[in-house]
Amino acid sequence: MTRRLSVRLTENISEMLSYINENRDRFLNELLDLLRIPSVSADSKFKPEMRKAAEFVRDRISEAGADRVEIYETAGHPVVYGEKIVDENLPTVLIYGHYDVQPADPYELWNSPPFEPVIKNERIYARGSCDDKGQFYMHIKALETMLATGNLTCNVKIMIEGEEEIGSSNLGSFVSAHKEMLKCDTILISDTSIIANDVPSIETGLRGLTYVEVEVRGANRDLHSGVYGGGVANPINVLCEMIASLKDEKGHITIPGFYDDVEDLTADQRAALNAAPFDLEEYKKDLQIDDIMGEEGYSTIERTSVRPTLDINGIWGGYIGEGAKTVLPSKANAKISMRLVPHQTDEVILELFTRHFESIAPASVKVKVTPHHGGLPYVTPTDSVEYKAAEMAMEESFGKKPIPTRGGGSIPIVALFEQELGCKSILMGFGLDIDALHSPNESYGLFNYYKGIETIPLFFKHYAALKNPAKA
Repeated sequence: MTRRLSVRLTENISEMLSYINENRDRFLNELLDLLRIPSVSADSKFKPEMRKAAEFVRDRISEAGADRVEIYETAGHPVVYGEKIVDENLPTVLIYGHYDVQPADPYELWNSPPFEPVIKNERIYARGSCDDKGQFYMHIKALETMLATGNLTCNVKIMIEGEEEIGSSNLGSFVSAHKEMLKCDTILISDTSIIANDVPSIETGLRGLTYVEVEVRGANRDLHSGVYGGGVANPINVLCEMIASLKDEKGHITIPGFYDDVEDLTADQRAALNAAPFDLEEYKKDLQIDDIMGEEGYSTIERTSVRPTLDINGIWGGYIGEGAKTVLPSKANAKISMRLVPHQTDEVILELFTRHFESIAPASVKVKVTPHHGGLPYVTPTDSVEYKAAEMAMEESFGKKPIPTRGGGSIPIVALFEQELGCKSILMGFGLDIDALHSPNESYGLFNYYKGIETIPLFFKHYAALKNPAKA
């Protein structure tokens, strides 16, 4: 066993809490420095900043005490990898996160510049504060804390990528090519949420994703709406009609075969899901909406977690500048995402969507469907050693047993991890619904940041004890 002090199995959690409290300001300032880097993977103009963010993460993992830290190139943005192997006989936990962030547009809707973090009302306002910089950085600080206090009870591997927000298109080949390096017993991910700061929860599933861009093209040029209006197809009108037909009056998706592989939950499963605390009036108040809508026959909790969806994420065409310009545009475009549930696959849904969208186009236009990225749904069992360790850690940290929930979002790489590495992922996130992920004024609570740093070492403690009870 190497560096025996680093693997001392201790119940002295107060040591780690003291270390965290003593270094609170530094832990926060380091995160703020990371948030100042505009690491937007979707926009090529930020490529130098992506490299800067990767180097920042590499340096911080090294400073935390990892023995080996490297930046690996991919066909896109680089992957940062680090490890601390203290004893080959101990279980190994692979930490996954991403340093890339969503575009900050529209900038004018931010109350403060998105890459100039501001702390207000005990929350950090900045793009990436929760998704996922604030959450993955908790693991780096937790690693530092465990090593500094002699409480690291597992081997640690850390992989932080730079393409999650654009579908992790190059991570699959990276994982496949580095299976031995990434070999582990479980994968720990903090890129999800809890119900509330006084109601801890652990997400036990994620929806999959099929994301496409569609184009409807009419005439070979923009046309005068007075001369040609009423005589030829307007691509915007046609696109809107086609999109409207993708759902019926009950909110069901009309693509033939779309629901063929959808798993219908039992009455008991639905009841358990809806037992999670949820205040519909508070939900509407927070969003400033007068009413909800969605698929008939399902609750809001079900609609946003265990049912598939189809949503328009962007639509454009024609003249949108100041004043008037009376034209029939030559083309119109939209971006469409479909969230998938267990047994649906992104490839099948892409094929079904493409075939249907092309079939409903009138002869007066031409259509094109361009796939962007996708990912499979994922469900993790609640009776595994890994889940029990996370449950025990959160109960010890929050003073309450966490509620198992199902997440509505997607982390495309999670299902691939299981396929390639043969182990389950634990989704132990600390965000909140109010964090405004992917929106202007994204934020992350200081409570949540520090609570994550406090809870992660407890996962390691309980996981090591459950995996090797004789050594506990």
